[in-house]
Amino acid sequence: MDRRSRLTVAVLAVLVTATGCTLPSFAPEGADQPARAESGTSAPGSAAPGSARWRPCPEVARDLVGRTAPGMAYECATVPVPEDWSKPDAGEKYDISLVRIRSSRQKASERIGSLLLNPGGPGGSGVDLAVYLTFGEKLGGLPTEITDRFDIVGFDPRGISRSSPVKCIDAKDQDASFAADPDPVTQAEFDAVAALNKKIADGCTKKYGDDLTDFSTEQAARDVDALRAAVGDEKLTYLGYSYGTLLGATYAQLFPKNVRALVLDGAVDPTETFTQGSEQQAKGFERAFTNFTKWCTAEPGRCPIAPDARGAVTDALAKAETSPVRGADGREATAGWVFLGLISSLYTESGWADLANAIDDLQAGDATGIFELADQYAEREPDGTYSNLFDANLTVNCVDNEKAPGVAEIRKLQGEWRAKYPLFGAPMAVGMLPCAYWGGQRDPYPAGEAKGAPPILVVGTTGDPATPYENTADLAKMLGVGQVLTWEGEGHTAYPSTPCIKDAVDGYLLDLKMPAEGLRCPPK
Repeated sequence: MDRRSRLTVAVLAVLVTATGCTLPSFAPEGADQPARAESGTSAPGSAAPGSARWRPCPEVARDLVGRTAPGMAYECATVPVPEDWSKPDAGEKYDISLVRIRSSRQKASERIGSLLLNPGGPGGSGVDLAVYLTFGEKLGGLPTEITDRFDIVGFDPRGISRSSPVKCIDAKDQDASFAADPDPVTQAEFDAVAALNKKIADGCTKKYGDDLTDFSTEQAARDVDALRAAVGDEKLTYLGYSYGTLLGATYAQLFPKNVRALVLDGAVDPTETFTQGSEQQAKGFERAFTNFTKWCTAEPGRCPIAPDARGAVTDALAKAETSPVRGADGREATAGWVFLGLISSLYTESGWADLANAIDDLQAGDATGIFELADQYAEREPDGTYSNLFDANLTVNCVDNEKAPGVAEIRKLQGEWRAKYPLFGAPMAVGMLPCAYWGGQRDPYPAGEAKGAPPILVVGTTGDPATPYENTADLAKMLGVGQVLTWEGEGHTAYPSTPCIKDAVDGYLLDLKMPAEGLRCPPK
């Protein structure tokens, strides 16, 4: 994997999809900043309710990427919020961690306000994303037109990273879950995978009990309004990727009159059921993989598994089930790990060459590339520990979805989806198992119009694997005030990938000017 690809994954791996319980997703392509170092756990200054008491924190950038961005000042704070917004005066508080990044080029007289970022997930760190995206346009970050006019504010939603993190999955169980066969065919194999998922779900329920509903999307959306007030903005300007579109849409429904501008990039459709969303994701990844195979055919010099890339990947998965290659750390590159590496590489077009090389190396007995792709996606450290990315992803997904399918229904869908989506259908069905065993109450998010909100920009990518393009118009229609902007590109999310997308989104954020109705931006 080349330097640019490694850094793209470092930026994008803060995102996780909203539909599947086991598949994280990634955001804006091409953020080419320094490779990620060990994550820091800064302790920002605490604040009184409704305010943010800022303190300098350049160490956040240094811990993440090894240095601060030129001309950028970093401040951190925490904002306390109720455990349960329906009972704001009862119980303890959660501390929501924020970073505010301000450019030295910013002029007070031209400052618009704060741009709040959410990277998706659920499980992604907005603090991390804000740091990454303020390293400049040449490295794939936010345009200077944006950083000159806005404070860039990233926050870790409740239950995630620095904000009262949920942690309920043992590292050994996490390894076992990722290593497990993504498509267990025999009943005995399926039962073993189901038992592991039940163990994981039961562990989270036992540890947190009824408090799990505190981590719903609606609770997090109410936190966002507290953050808007804490940073001193009368109205919210927000950029949300992937699951961040669901969080933003929920906010727009709850607080429509507090919206200035929302960019929702990589749309989740709140009107879909859990099952429908998972099938859409299977369809999206199958389409993205087909696009990868076409690229391999057209670029054999860059794709060592051409001309039959699909056959090479299918063969690698089959061999991994019976004779997995052992990695340098002793792990075996089972079909589960190979599948995770495959998923990881499809989030950006720049990851396609990494996938081809990793599969080629695996065929030669070297699992290094596959484990590198998989571990970056899973946020697995060399010592075998994990961030709480998947703990939070599992928790929020299951709490949000009131009607997850049962085990028998999942087993049935596994076969049906395998026939429709050969590589990704069955794994997406099996990925719903944890929520089938989830105990405790649920707290589903609203799915309706944002009555009284101003126009909201909904951005979709035609080749998006994780939040398929079809979701874009559905979300815009549901909100009632949404307008679609299309990027005819590959990978998950669009802004600021190309000049056309950048100009359209910047015009909306800066001047509240919607792009031309039906605008479709070319791939480059």
